[in-house]
Amino acid sequence: EAPFVGTGMEPIVARDSGAAIGARRGGVVDQVDATRIVIRATEDLDAGKSGVDIYRLQKFQRSNQNTCVNQRPLVAVGDILNKGDIIADGPSTDLGDLALGRNALVAFMPGNGYNYEDSILMSERIVSEDVFTSIHIEEFEVMARDTKLGPEEITRDIPNVSEEALRNLDEAGIVYIG
Repeated sequence: EAPFVGTGMEPIVARDSGAAIGARRGGVVDQVDATRIVIRATEDLDAGKSGVDIYRLQKFQRSNQNTCVNQRPLVAVGDILNKGDIIADGPSTDLGDLALGRNALVAFMPGNGYNYEDSILMSERIVSEDVFTSIHIEEFEVMARDTKLGPEEITRDIPNVSEEALRNLDEAGIVYIG
């Protein structure tokens, strides 16, 4: 969510960070879906260049910090764009502005009039609507080794483990996506 109060540098930082995608040339939007944007160029039409720019969006990719990178299109079919216009938001941008958090109304109260045991009060709605929930993507690697008793086997059939504990494993013993 873009901040209510800013310095004026937020759009510049968002553009320069690479999280948001800007149009390389001016043109008209031909196609838009969740994975790509196609723009028919009307500027810088050289003989060696194609008249179409295709922008592929990152969908639910893992970052180096195990957070989710997801880009969302901001344009619609038929929109006329200039060079540099923001056409897609990234994980830390909102309509081309830097957005590193959420705007929340909170109450800060000192305990018994002193500056210790301070508290911050928030609405229960923030918790129930998952306002501060984020998606993290982690990658794990498992190796089946050769032992003295033979090669290790990855399976769903684990002795003395209940079906309830195995409910998220497929028939090969691999955890389901999600």
